[in-house]
Formats: sequence, structure tokens, C-alpha cells
Amino acid sequence: MIMKAVILAGGFGTRLSETTHLIPKPMVEIGGKPILWHIMKTYSYHGVDEFIICLGYKGYVIKEWFAHYFLHNSDVTIDLWDSSIKIHDNHSDHWKVTLVDTGLHTMTAGRVKRIKKYVEGETFFLTYGDGVGDINITKTLEQHKKFGRSITVTAYKPQGKFGSLQLDEKGHVKMFTEKPKGDGMWINAGYFVCEPEIFDYLNGDSDNTMLEKGPLENIAKAGKMTSYKHDGFWKPMDTLKDNHDLNSLWDSGEAPWKVW
Repeated sequence: MIMKAVILAGGFGTRLSETTHLIPKPMVEIGGKPILWHIMKTYSYHGVDEFIICLGYKGYVIKEWFAHYFLHNSDVTIDLWDSSIKIHDNHSDHWKVTLVDTGLHTMTAGRVKRIKKYVEGETFFLTYGDGVGDINITKTLEQHKKFGRSITVTAYKPQGKFGSLQLDEKGHVKMFTEKPKGDGMWINAGYFVCEPEIFDYLNGDSDNTMLEKGPLENIAKAGKMTSYKHDGFWKPMDTLKDNHDLNSLWDSGEAPWKVW
């Protein structure tokens, strides 16, 4: 699959400020690896090995991590006398990564607009840098091609936060369900397939516009958006508890998003 995946990785991650005061949110680790790496491994499993990462807040951290990627994934001999480095058993991924500074305060629509030249005339994937899931990237693309719309969004129906009780007229519990599906509404899971046409909707002051507001709303109103319904695992990492939950799944060897 020769396509590029664009990853939004420039936000401030304020709800995870316990860690994001030092590093950008996509670099917060799950099992010793940044969540950004986990997202890229999911794409790579489906044959997507070229990435464009939209940087903003503390983007230099992401640049430096990739610049030294082979050091993180290989055995090396460093000769301090002649300053040479010899790599042994390089286990680095076969990825091509373009790191683009899309501005510190730029909103998501502006970040996407600023990488237009890197995907000129191409169909491309787009996702947020803070959520993992066993998303079937291949089937998402198949669905996109089948309906021929400008954009396909992965839709997900989340669980409710609390257990559900069904009571009779006397208040006796007839049914108890622990964390059933939520209110039945599908939500945006943040994995998209996009046609170049979406850039037509990124006009005006896109730097101060959320992609999810005007642009995606207008594409949907124009009848140019379809969805791929994902019924597997998906979880965003919005809070410290989310990070702990994801790490617990990884440490237990039961991380549903680990498809590679």
C-alpha cells in the first residue's frame, strides 16, 4: 500500500499536563515507546510506511527522537577516540518520516493545510497522535474507495462510563449491565482517509480553525463524507488515567491494538 499517513502531533495536551509540561503528548509512553510509535506501527502493519508528522508544541523532542531512532533500536559501538559509531543488528523500522513544523498555536485545519505540498494530488491517511486501536486500515481504505467520497472517517460507538440498571415499578433490579454501550451515538475515532479535495475546504483563516468544526462539517453537509464503522478496540489518551490504563493493558500482554 503506497500511501502516506499524516499524523497531527502539535497540540499542547493540556489535559495530560502531568507529563506534557516536559514532552509533547504524542511522545508520552506506553510500554516504553511513545504512543506516536504505536500509531505508526498500526499503519505499518497494513503496509503504510511513509509518514508526515505535523509538529507544534515541543516539536523538537519528536525531531530528536527520530533523528536518533537507530540508537533506540539497535546495538551500537561508539568509539570515543575517533567519534565513530558502528550499528549492529539494526532493528529500526523501514519508515520514511517527514517532520513538519506547522506552528505552535495553529489549529488542526491549519496544520493539515500546511502539509498540502507533501501530499499534492494524493489520497492520504490522516489521524490524531493520541489514540490507539485495532483499526483495520486496509478495510478503511476499501470502504473509502467503494463509496468515492472526499473523506472517510472511522466511526466508533464507545461504552458508557457507568454500569446500567433496569428497574421494575417497585425499584427491584431486573437487569444489571456493567458499562454498556453509551448513548448509541457514533463518534469520530480520528482515523481518516482523505482525497486532495479536502484542501478546498481549508480556506480563510485555517490557522485559527479546528478541522472538526467548519471544514468537516461542510464536507458532511455537502454529502462528501462516509464512514467506516469500527467495532473493535479504540481508546484516546486524554488523561493520566488513560495513560495508566493503556500501560496496564500493554504490561499484561493484552493490548488489543497490538496487531503487529
